[in-house]
Amino acid sequence: QVQLVESGGGLVQPGGSLRLSCAASGFTLDDYAIGWFRQAPGKEREGVLCISSSGSLYYADSVKGRFTTSRDNAKNTVYLQMNSLKPEDTAVYYCAADLIPGRLCGSSRRFGSWGQGTQVTVSS
Repeated sequence: QVQLVESGGGLVQPGGSLRLSCAASGFTLDDYAIGWFRQAPGKEREGVLCISSSGSLYYADSVKGRFTTSRDNAKNTVYLQMNSLKPEDTAVYYCAADLIPGRLCGSSRRFGSWGQGTQVTVSS
């Protein structure tokens, strides 16, 4: 059974850092583009960044220079490292896997396996 489980969310002060984890089971995460998305209350879900199966990274402008993602293939896990956090980064964060292996990152409609989400709150 394909499953993604996020963890690592929490409350952090502005300027702080968090690292989210996205652990996969039922498939080899390295074969797929993995996207990170977030949804704040009252707002639409937005793409944050994505790592393709070849390791190419794609960032939303709002997180460039602050967020990055990486894979640990041995653990079948992808991480989202978030630095210099701002209150506007407050949201539920989700990871998702592309439906088809081997593709570059693309539209969120390509992603079919979603985690349950983890809350990130940036507040003093």
